[in-house]
Amino acid sequence: MIRAPCRRSVGHCRRPAGRHRRLVSTGQGPYAHFVPHLNKVRTVLSGGRDGEPGSRSSLSRLRIALTVFFALDGFMFAGWVVRIPAIKEQTGASASALGLALLGVSAGAVVTMVFTGRLCRRFGSHPVTVVCAVLLSLSIVLPPQTHSALTLGLVLLVFGAAYGGLNVAMNSAAVDLVAALRRPVISSFHAAFSLGGMIGAGLGGLVAGGLSPAVHLSLLTGTGLLVTAVTGPALLRHHAPVPEGTEREREPAETVKGTAAGPRRLDGRTRRLVVLFGVIALCTAYGEGAMADWSALHLTQDLGATPGLAAAGYSLFALAMTAGRLSGTALLERLGQTRALVAGGVTAALGMLVGALAPSASLALAGFAVAGLGLANIFPVAIGRAGALAGPGGVAAASTLGYGGMLLGPPAIGFLADWFTLPLALTTVALLAGAAALIGYSARNASADPAESARPA
Repeated sequence: MIRAPCRRSVGHCRRPAGRHRRLVSTGQGPYAHFVPHLNKVRTVLSGGRDGEPGSRSSLSRLRIALTVFFALDGFMFAGWVVRIPAIKEQTGASASALGLALLGVSAGAVVTMVFTGRLCRRFGSHPVTVVCAVLLSLSIVLPPQTHSALTLGLVLLVFGAAYGGLNVAMNSAAVDLVAALRRPVISSFHAAFSLGGMIGAGLGGLVAGGLSPAVHLSLLTGTGLLVTAVTGPALLRHHAPVPEGTEREREPAETVKGTAAGPRRLDGRTRRLVVLFGVIALCTAYGEGAMADWSALHLTQDLGATPGLAAAGYSLFALAMTAGRLSGTALLERLGQTRALVAGGVTAALGMLVGALAPSASLALAGFAVAGLGLANIFPVAIGRAGALAGPGGVAAASTLGYGGMLLGPPAIGFLADWFTLPLALTTVALLAGAAALIGYSARNASADPAESARPA
């Protein structure tokens, strides 16, 4: 009979080390399913020498570096967005021509997201993150050099490709780090993105009146390259930490097909689970896109708000989402992923119903804030779960679906507003948030391993 594992820490257990090694190597006995967790405790808590992937100081430095890259991503993208009106005037593009040119960002991002997962598997998520950050910094200076909608669309393809690649690579690295830390900290990275976006938009608005787009975006290029040069080595010095026993490390014959030397091919069950979490991300991103483009118009057109009050609608939504993500780690640790996801979806649905159907602007603003709190952690949880199931490819697939939701939201709201009314069209955000909660609950036991899914939660 195999005795229960020693309750003391692994490093101070008096039992012979060989017994632990035999248990790890054979995987037999009634405690075989406990061994991966034992290995993770030894990998993360005991750690190795400073600089090894499992050491505390190394994981802390990786977390700081990744947080900086998430913030940089939001900062750069927001800096570009606030200069779109000036770029439109410079190129002389009509509203429809500008809309087509801006699709270059989306097209470049979606196409690159599909392939970035493969690049991360081949070269590692850390080098790909650094390279994409450099490309994003260099490409953001290109739009002010264009003088037609066609050339603007072409350079935005490059910008969008770098942006999409950076998002997949960063999230893949974040999923690895979350597994090593054994704490649900992925929301903190997305909070850094939101904070970076708020700072970038605020500074961009301040300098827009005194600096041309070319000078402003050139400064962003310098800032991006400087931050990457300072922070990038922390990623390049360390491989992504993937503790033993995580779902991506376990490769049962029924889940991963092919030899150990061959490429990993996920079975149909795992693919369906990744798509499921991608749909949850889509439902969330749909709401973000709709709020960004239609909240101000709803407040002015339907509720008679002043332009200043209407502009505060999306700002309040974004601020609430940032606050929700900052508190996301504590929320996930307290409630768990499934309960946090379901609670977030229900909260967002109720908030958007109030925001869309409220008779006054003040009540609508309160509803938007509640919706932001509810949506805050759904996207990070969905992306993280897809990455835990399928690695960088799962992150890429879920991110592509999620980004598709952000693209689908604004035009869908527009068509529905023409057919019905704008308030009724905005209730689709509540509908999809509720759908995300329902899908999240149905996937509460989702695992790449059918045996694990069968275990009670």
